Amino acid sequence: MKRIIIAAALVLGFTVAASAQPRAIGGRFGYGVDLSYQHYVGGDNFVEADLGLDSFKFLNVAATYNFMISEFGDGFGFYAGPGAGVGLAVGDINYLALSAAGMVGIEYNFNFPLQISLDFRQHVGLGFNGHGLWTPSSIGLGIRYQF
Repeated sequence: MKRIIIAAALVLGFTVAASAQPRAIGGRFGYGVDLSYQHYVGGDNFVEADLGLDSFKFLNVAATYNFMISEFGDGFGFYAGPGAGVGLAVGDINYLALSAAGMVGIEYNFNFPLQISLDFRQHVGLGFNGHGLWTPSSIGLGIRYQF
């Protein structure tokens, strides 16, 4: 468990320490709650790193590289991208899972430093300790402060 927490802290730390590009931090709420960080790279594309509790039982770390597919209206954008995740059960069962992840969503950037998003994230991976295939999915509402 220490290794997972250290890995999650390193991923978030490297993301935060990256070059001065537009960033956003906030929460992602759905079938659990995540601390969410976005770092824009290469124009409108961005890396999103989330650390949270899925269904309030599983510690989840996920990172996706999202491509801005289309921007429309004033402040709306549609994005999708691949990524990876690590899951760890907390509580009565010991469970570790590694997965590939994918995300698709829509966001709105206000004229002040606030962003909201609605997205769908799917994981497909292997669970260890005899748990087999791990396939959690979630719909999340993101609310982030841009800086």
